[in-house]
Amino acid sequence: MNTISNNIIMEIRAGAGGDEAALFGGDLYRMYTRFAEKQGWKVKILDSNTSSLKGFKEIVFQISGQGAYEMLKQEGGVHRVQRIPETEKNGRIHTSTATVAVLPQVEQTQIEIRPSDLRIDAFRASGPGGQYVNKTESAIRITHLPTGLVVTSQNERSQGANKENAMSILRSRLYALKTEQEMQKLGRQRNAQIGTADRSEKIRTYNFPQDRITDHRIKKSWYNIEDIIDGNLWPIIKKFQKVE
Repeated sequence: MNTISNNIIMEIRAGAGGDEAALFGGDLYRMYTRFAEKQGWKVKILDSNTSSLKGFKEIVFQISGQGAYEMLKQEGGVHRVQRIPETEKNGRIHTSTATVAVLPQVEQTQIEIRPSDLRIDAFRASGPGGQYVNKTESAIRITHLPTGLVVTSQNERSQGANKENAMSILRSRLYALKTEQEMQKLGRQRNAQIGTADRSEKIRTYNFPQDRITDHRIKKSWYNIEDIIDGNLWPIIKKFQKVE
């Protein structure tokens, strides 16, 4: 296959934990976007589904910048948070999860998608009430019939822009599927990252009461959670660069 670009598509989904998991998904999104901004990279939301408490049930976004994939590829997997939620009245610590997938962005020339393999549907976006997104059927859903993959985009004003975003997501997911054929099962790269979002399937734990982040793959911990959540991912990235 051709060499992939530096740009990536990241997908964050709330797992176990309800509203708190969605809030944690929002924290992870902030962490990655703040880090990207500090590198001078560009961030573009391709699709999102917000929760009632300003978190994200799901968010898909593109990060464009030199070295983005190499620096963030280790972020894929189930992230677990332990903290007292804002909605907790009795001060109890809750455990929630969110899943992260990191996919290299793929150009049109790198993977062939036949128009006949696609079903494209338009629908009304599910944004906040009263905004333009609810007034027209500008959101796009694309189904790739041979694989059953379904992607959506609803963050742009026009069908054309949303279709372009959805195709970008689809290309990256299909590329991941194609590269994993050598591992004898389609989608294992992406699915292995996402898992089932069960609390036990974790790559990293964010323990707020102890102000500690632990990566279970390399058995390494870091302190000062707030600083890392605010985008200072360098201590984690550098550690992974050393163990590669």
